[in-house]
Order: sequence, then structure tokens, then C-alpha cells
Amino acid sequence: MTMLGYQNKVLRVNLTDKKASTEPLRMDFAEKYIGSKGLAIRYMYEELKPGVDALGPDNKLFLTTGPLTGTPVPCSGKLSVAAKSPATGTMNDCSIGGHVGIRIKFAGYDMIIFEGVFDQPGYVLIEDDKVEFVEAKDLWGLGSHEAEAILAEKYGTDYSIMSIGPAGENLSKMACINSDYYRQAGRGGIGAVMGSKKMKAILIKGTGGVKVPDIEKTTDRILEILHEDVLQEDNTFVYDAGTTAFLEACNDGGILPWKNFSDTTDVQWTEYNGDVLIQHREGKRGCGSCGLGCGNFLKIGDAVCEGPEYESISVAGPNAGIRDPYSIVKFNQVADDMGLDTISSGDTIIWAMEMTEKGLHDFGIKFGDGEGMIRLLKEMATRTGVGAELADGVKIASEKYGGTEFAMQVKGLEYPQYEPRGSWGMALSYAISDRGACHMRAYAPNEEVFAASIPPYTAEGKGQLVYDLQLTNAVKFSLCICDFWGTLTGNYDMMAELMRLVTGKDWTAEDMKDVGRRVINIARAFNQREGFNRTHDTVPKRVVTEALQNGPAAGQAIPPEAFEDMLDQYYEVMGWNKDGTMPEELIQSLL
Repeated sequence: MTMLGYQNKVLRVNLTDKKASTEPLRMDFAEKYIGSKGLAIRYMYEELKPGVDALGPDNKLFLTTGPLTGTPVPCSGKLSVAAKSPATGTMNDCSIGGHVGIRIKFAGYDMIIFEGVFDQPGYVLIEDDKVEFVEAKDLWGLGSHEAEAILAEKYGTDYSIMSIGPAGENLSKMACINSDYYRQAGRGGIGAVMGSKKMKAILIKGTGGVKVPDIEKTTDRILEILHEDVLQEDNTFVYDAGTTAFLEACNDGGILPWKNFSDTTDVQWTEYNGDVLIQHREGKRGCGSCGLGCGNFLKIGDAVCEGPEYESISVAGPNAGIRDPYSIVKFNQVADDMGLDTISSGDTIIWAMEMTEKGLHDFGIKFGDGEGMIRLLKEMATRTGVGAELADGVKIASEKYGGTEFAMQVKGLEYPQYEPRGSWGMALSYAISDRGACHMRAYAPNEEVFAASIPPYTAEGKGQLVYDLQLTNAVKFSLCICDFWGTLTGNYDMMAELMRLVTGKDWTAEDMKDVGRRVINIARAFNQREGFNRTHDTVPKRVVTEALQNGPAAGQAIPPEAFEDMLDQYYEVMGWNKDGTMPEELIQSLL
């Protein structure tokens, strides 16, 4: 079956043989999983053998668009970047903004799959149906920003560029992939997969378009949605402040972490909040098809970045015992240039700070040391000095040196910056996330802390809550809609309408829910095949043994029996076994 909105074409790039071929998109997969996140995971389940080495030649890198990509639908410019994770051994899909997703679609492809390994460093140049393989010896070892600048100078700005920094080249398990200089596919070591293939960059240019059933009708309706929904007053904070606005909400809600999640709430948060940072704004931009424009370019002295996002501010600010805006922006800049995920690298460094202060192992850095954080980023990316001990993340480092009880990670992926003792649903969300600790699977603070629609310090109802939130995100990210289109969350009728507009197929709200449930399950099925079960759905010991001392959540820890209760609830909602495994008949229904 062919649906409009799709290009019905996959580009398969074999780096070993330096050959490229095209094939029809598996529309039977697309009907069940739509695109982007869901479609990528379904292809991964089909094509990656159980037990494949995440850094070996048989792992594949999947760049996957959605049916809305390249159409008039606003906020649909993101791209799924997926592979088996070197950090966790699970499936791993990341989303990246900018313009690369639209350029892939305009080049005529729904998906690009990279296989094999270059025999020497290189990059791939894709322009519509033309694919070139180019040596990159002169770029290998350069920071991502310098490499992208050289390529942009050589080929022009009509290409989107995806690149890795030294961290990806040196196979750090927290390496990310950069695009458009400051956008990242950040989590799970996805940049190390690209580095293992000796692929420094991917350049993509597309000159085509995307067909929809009735472009005039689609455009008229999208303009209505844009003005009735996307551009409403509730979303203006996104344009003005980006995610810096979360600092106040998280601090007031008692979930802003302090010094490696040892406590929460900073009475001096206004020293580095959005109002302070925006004073240094020198420009703005949005992703392709964006109706919101959250990107802020900041410059403080020689520190320059787009952002920083809430996660980066928190991990390089209060969670590190730092309140200096320059240090926070510089941390973001250097992490991006080195090709390091700011969450994972930051969490690992602040664990090292605590290790040093407790006298367990001297990593030469303590809380409040902004310059030390910058130094360690460079050492981690190049695997030199102390950084060589930290380059693979907090799980591996803590198993070697101790401090596992305050190594804030799940399945080997470091914690995002939301204190779970102030939002018990977040603790469950981190634990059951398919790629390890992740706030993008089910964002419980929205309901528990900000909207206060469900009590945060209880296990009651949290299995259903996390499932409901996870379901809607699974659909949104398979459509590849930006998370900032917040009113789309839970609005399955509107999601179905968007699919009807671009595909011509009669999608319903129930169809969208069915897709979401399949996406959650196919990710779990992949992980189960890799040996994951209930024993891997955990929380760090600190969360259950140490009560918070300050802020609205003071006195809170999560009793182990409460956490196990939440896990039981979630498994029951999902129809999984008590040990966290999926019945075989459920797995077969996904295929």
C-alpha cells in the first residue's frame, strides 16, 4: 500500500563497499508504526541480530523521518536518529531538530540506513539521488563546530550537516551527533556508533518536495491550527525563554537537583535563570517548519551557544554547585564542540565531584569548579588524563571506583535533571524507559508538579499515569512533532486529523492509540531480546535511602515497596509479566 506524505523510498548506504542503493519503504511497517521513532525501532527489530555489538560493523544507524516531515504541518521538522546503544545495550532513538529531517525528505527518502564501516575516516555527501563518499582525514580530530564550518565553506549552506566531535571518534559512550552546529541527537552514545563507522559527517541536500492529497485544503487547515493552537499565548514563553523557563517551575516545585541529586531547590536560582541569560541573547532561530522558535543564541565573553536548554543549565549549574552564567554557557559550548551529551557528561563529572569530596577517589574536581568541568569535557572527549576514566559514563566509572549508590543512572544512562523524590512518577518513568533514564518518554512533572492534577508523593495511580504520558509521546515522536507543541499531548483526535490531511487515509483517534502502544511494546521487545527484564527497571539507591532536606519535597524519599508497587501497576497496564517480560503472543502481534 502507498500513502501520500511518504516518499516510499529508503536509501541504504554501505560504508564498507562505498555503495548506495534504494528500496521501497516497508509500508506494512509504516501502517503500524507511522514513522520516525516507531518506524525506526521496527526496522531495528527486523534488521539487527540479537546481541549485536553496538560498536561493531553490524550495528546500523537509522535516520528516519515521519509522514508529516516536509509538509505544511508546523513543528514537524525533527528527525529520529536510532541504533543499538553503546551506553546501555538497549535500543536507542534520539530526536534532533534543525533542518536535516526536511532535507532528507526533500531528497526523496523516508529513511537512510548506514551499514558497515569506512576503511578510513570519511563523510557521505547526499544530494537527491546522488551519493558520494569522501575522505575526511583532514577533519578527523577536529571539534564538531570547526568541522561543520569547513564543510559549510566548501559546499555551501544548502546542505544540512550532521557531524561528530572527538568524543564520537574516540567511542565515548556519551558521544552525541551534532547538526546545524548546536542541535544534538544526544543520548545513549549515538555519536559513538557514527564514530565506530569512521564517519565524521553526513551532508544532505534535497531539492524535491512531498505530496499531500490536497495542498490547498491542507494548507488552509494548517493555518487555522497554527493560529488557534500552536501560536496561542500559552506557547509564547517558548519563544521568549525556551526551556530556561523550566528553572523557576522546577525550583518552585522542589525538583531542581542540587549537588548530584543530594538535595533540591536553590534559593539563589535567580543568579542564572532565564532573565539573566536572555540579557546576553544575540539572535534567535527555529527548526524547519517551526511555529515557535525556541532557539536563543547567547554570548557571554568568549562563551557562545544556542541555548542553553534547561537540562544543560541544571547539570552545569545547581547540580554541580555552580551559579555562574558564563560557566554554564561555556560548558554547553565545549560539550557541543567535543560532541558530548551535556546530561551524561555533566552527571558523570558531578559524580566525580562528590567522589572527591567524600574522599572515595580524587578526580581532581569538587563542587563549584566550573573551569574543572570544561577541562574534563575535553579530556573525556579525547580519553586523556582523568577524562579517560570518565569517558564511558557514571555506571562504568562507579563500578570501578565505588559510589554506585549515588551514581544517578538507569541501565547505564545518566539521569535527566528532574529530582524524582519530588515527582514519584518521574522515578517510574526513568526506570521503565526503553533507552535508560529518560524524561522524553513520560514527563510526569507536568501532572504531578506543574499542573498538580495528581499527588506527587504517592505510588497510587502512577502506573496508569506513566503509561498515558508515554503513549502520547510515542505517537507524537512517531509523527515527529516537536514536544513544545504541548497542546497536542493527549489530543489523539488532532493527531489523527494531521495524518488524514497528509496521507489521505482515514486515521482515527483509536488508530493513533494503537500505534502508540505498539511503539512502546516493540521497543521493549527489542530490549527483552537483549536480555532486559524487571531487574533492569531500577532507581539509584540514593532515591530510596536519602530523604531530601530542602524545598517543597523536603523529607521525601521513595520507599522501596512504593517503587515496586508502581512497577507492578505499570506492568499490569501494559499486559506484561510480573518479571517485566512480555508474553510471546504479544510480541508476535507486533510483527
